[in-house]
Amino acid sequence: MVETTGGFTSEGLALEARTLMLPSLTQAEAIEIGEIAKSIGLTRSLPIAVEVRLKEWVVFHASLPGSTPANDAWIARKARVVMATGNSTMYERVLAQEQGVNWYEVHGMPEETHAIHGGAFALNVTGLGFTGILLISGLPQVQDHLLGVEIITEFLARKGELS
Repeated sequence: MVETTGGFTSEGLALEARTLMLPSLTQAEAIEIGEIAKSIGLTRSLPIAVEVRLKEWVVFHASLPGSTPANDAWIARKARVVMATGNSTMYERVLAQEQGVNWYEVHGMPEETHAIHGGAFALNVTGLGFTGILLISGLPQVQDHLLGVEIITEFLARKGELS
């Protein structure tokens, strides 16, 4: 079987989500997260599409050189998973694998409209919970996930939340 989860565990991903908790998430901050992603993507010539939402409201989207319309379809499918669960898509994928279940059957959501592929993150705010979503598509799913972690970490560092 091909490894598609990067060796992550659900416990480790839950800890990661708690570590990446945001102090706030305004429209301007959501756009800043998008700009960080865009800058990293352009600097590294990554063929990605990036989107940042406040729940279902798209406040930032960039399709970088090399990305395709298919990336937007992946973003939409990943976003539906985060909206339904409040968790990252990688967390949902790893948890289903650990439990030995078919995520789509358990949740009653079709794979045609939902994707438990890495690269979608619930943006959680301390005291508020699930507030937004960071979405990345264009790299293999583990790399999409790791890029998202890097983007959120950079945002938190700029806010003085990480040392």
